[in-house]
Amino acid sequence: KYYAVLKYYNGVMEVRNMYKPKTEKDIRCPLEYGMELFGGKWKPRIICMLGLNGTMRYGELKRELAPITDTVLAATLKEMINDELVCRTQYEEIPPRVEYSLTEIGGTLKPVLVNMCIWSRMRMGETDEPSLCTKCYYIRK
Repeated sequence: KYYAVLKYYNGVMEVRNMYKPKTEKDIRCPLEYGMELFGGKWKPRIICMLGLNGTMRYGELKRELAPITDTVLAATLKEMINDELVCRTQYEEIPPRVEYSLTEIGGTLKPVLVNMCIWSRMRMGETDEPSLCTKCYYIRK
């Protein structure tokens, strides 16, 4: 079932929740819950890109996350909006303009992902010292 919580501010429509799953997931551990929210191939990258750039349009995200498909990007953003990690703001203008940004909750994941990056880099044998990688979205720009 689809539903939306809409807020209007001077011609701007903010959409928070758009999709409610049919069944509740069986999550028994806080770590499982966290990995469900921000795990996977694309969610951490989206969080990093929005954390680095602030607000981005759909096309900008797609370009930065190439080779992601439209279907996967749209579905992933929809999940993240539903989980209140990402905010979708639609402007009532022609042509339509939609922007995505991290919510306050989504922003709290940035240090988590940076620390996971540091740990992964050490585990992969790239370094013995805890430091950010040069591939990280936060370092790249």
